[in-house]
Amino acid sequence: MAGEATKDERTETSTKHEPMADGVEAKSEVPSNDVRARERRAEAILRRNVLWALVAGVLPVPAVDLVAIKGIQLKMLKELADLYEVKFTRDVAKALLGSLVSSTWSVGVGATLGYGFAKFVPVVGSALGLLSTPLIAGATTHALGKVFVMHFETGGTFLNFDPNAMRSHFRSELEKAKETVAAMQQEP
Repeated sequence: MAGEATKDERTETSTKHEPMADGVEAKSEVPSNDVRARERRAEAILRRNVLWALVAGVLPVPAVDLVAIKGIQLKMLKELADLYEVKFTRDVAKALLGSLVSSTWSVGVGATLGYGFAKFVPVVGSALGLLSTPLIAGATTHALGKVFVMHFETGGTFLNFDPNAMRSHFRSELEKAKETVAAMQQEP
């Protein structure tokens, strides 16, 4: 029948050899269709949570937006952990999130704080905060998601995630995410 996979297509496997944060190669054999389906679900999780982070970024009260953004990011990590069947521990995830994001203080949390508190300045500050905070919140959320998807795809867990080893990858993903999120903001 058209559109149905043959038995051979359904059982085709993909062997991936990808370096983990500590330089060790992880090997996993997963049916190719399952890998693609999981990747699509992971992208949907990222996209949905980036959109929520964009909304949280426009909250007019400075500290409230940061709390909302962090909550959204933790929710995203929980959803990714469920997808990859990785045990989620909220306190461990919070610590990893803080450690990884604080490593890019000038681009992530520092800028978000600065723009968030700029909302207190009448007219100009409010406009600056409302324009910048959503982009930074969305980009940081997207980059975090990408880093954890890569880590989970290679068999990683929250317990063996090394924020120090992932910092350069996070920074790279953050730069890419700025463009991705800016494009998402333009969508109807």
